[in-house]
Amino acid sequence: MSDRNAGGGLGKLMPVVILLAVVGVFFANLFGGSDDGAPGPADPSGAADLVIVSGSENKALEPIVEAWARDQGRRVEMRYQGSVDISRALDDGAAAPFDAVWPAHSLWIELGDRQRVVKHAESILRSPVVLALKRGIARDLGWIGRRDLSIQEIQEAAGRGAFRLAMTSATQSNSGASAYFGFLYAMAGDPDVLTLETLERPDVREGVRALLRSVDRSSGSSGWLKDAFVENPDRFDAMMNYEALAIEANQAFVAAGREPLQIIYPANGLAVADSPLGYVDKGDADKEELFLALQAHLLSSAVQDQLVALGRRAGLLGLDVARADRAVWNPDWGVDLERDIAPIPTPKQEVIRRALTLYQTDLRKPSLTVWVLDVSGSMDGDPIDQLKSAMRLLLDDQEAARNLLQPSPRDVTAVVVFNNRVVDVQVVEGDAQADLDQLMARINALEAGGGTDLYGALIAALNQLAVYDRRGDLFERLPAIVAMTDGDSDTANAEAFRQALRSAPFGRDVPIHAVAFGQANESQLTELTSLTVGRLFRAKSGGDGLAKALRAAKGYN
Repeated sequence: MSDRNAGGGLGKLMPVVILLAVVGVFFANLFGGSDDGAPGPADPSGAADLVIVSGSENKALEPIVEAWARDQGRRVEMRYQGSVDISRALDDGAAAPFDAVWPAHSLWIELGDRQRVVKHAESILRSPVVLALKRGIARDLGWIGRRDLSIQEIQEAAGRGAFRLAMTSATQSNSGASAYFGFLYAMAGDPDVLTLETLERPDVREGVRALLRSVDRSSGSSGWLKDAFVENPDRFDAMMNYEALAIEANQAFVAAGREPLQIIYPANGLAVADSPLGYVDKGDADKEELFLALQAHLLSSAVQDQLVALGRRAGLLGLDVARADRAVWNPDWGVDLERDIAPIPTPKQEVIRRALTLYQTDLRKPSLTVWVLDVSGSMDGDPIDQLKSAMRLLLDDQEAARNLLQPSPRDVTAVVVFNNRVVDVQVVEGDAQADLDQLMARINALEAGGGTDLYGALIAALNQLAVYDRRGDLFERLPAIVAMTDGDSDTANAEAFRQALRSAPFGRDVPIHAVAFGQANESQLTELTSLTVGRLFRAKSGGDGLAKALRAAKGYN
């Protein structure tokens, strides 16, 4: 660990592979908030007859669920959590505080359901994970109209800089997890199922590592990534994302008079989203009957037709081409309705667990995160205690592993502590727990006091990035600044910060994310994140709200 003061210088092709996986098909307005595990609105009329814990992508279906429940004279409550949290909650088995699970990815049930309490799991809808690429680049590469394009060819082109590739984190987002497992299958040469032995093969590891090394931008949310692409097309060239979100992006581009993206289905390693709704068996026959009736309703022809109209593949055997509206399923965009799709088995629990750990600690592109932490007077008491607890979740190896946020040997973790001045700057290179423990000890010793000058602290954060930029290895990692504050910042250094950002060689290429806590000035933070295509996370006061927000922000690099 080093101290730096604030002035210290700025295989073979296979027919089509599907990982029984995730859903991410929903409209853009469903992605505005952070996935912080907050429940849905409280039921004012008393306890619900059925409680479903769900990925936030299923908010689009909540009105359908509510309308059905009213017709039945029953109450169904939807609560929303991220996939990692759903998986962890399933560890409690029948003691889990819900009656059904609806994650975006089948592997999260497989990973968490160690006591095997989930039954009657059925996929409600699907969407392949595709490469959505600017059409001019696809045209130059000769990829338009190709149905035999392999993951290996995509890796080679991205690796030589033909395009900037963006995708979500495999341990924090479902599209990222689906794509990652597809990469593993592709690089392994299409095995019947992934095994622990497959994961140990050097050729598989190096092939996936090389592909992930070409990632230019990471995200913790599939929908946020799509929205960022649409709103900032100059900052992106290509994304691995759900087919449905690629369709939505193209609808937005066409409406704005822009050229649509080319949708490309890899000939190998093609992952397909699958939203599984499963019952948590607690021996209650009435709840089980109610669940089965709801599930049957969602799988009915009428509801499935609604999903198809929204750009979702529905139906027990996949999309019925005759039902597809060509204004949505536009073949001119590369949408392929004729492709055969056949699922493959989800790997065993231990294989999923090992693969995700391998991704986080070895295969992913390393990260460089600069945490900018507010210790002003308003943080005194419970707020600063929450901040310390939140950072412990990120810096302690066992806590980080529970959340699939372990550091890798090439990660860089920097911390800038501020109030009305920069209080401390610390940097840890690598994953040595002794160094991270030393950093945590310094954080534990912090005391709240003074005013709030976020902009001066951000200048110090830019200085840390500049060290690696001068070394020439800044973008061998995925860099990001995460600024956390609970107040209204003094603006004396605001223009100096903007000038420093404009003059930095890396400029807008490094995202600045912000975490708003307590009485934070969200308009200031929104303006800040807009400078670099960052995201604003809102931490709920009390409990572990700040920890969840910081954890979510970390998923973006």
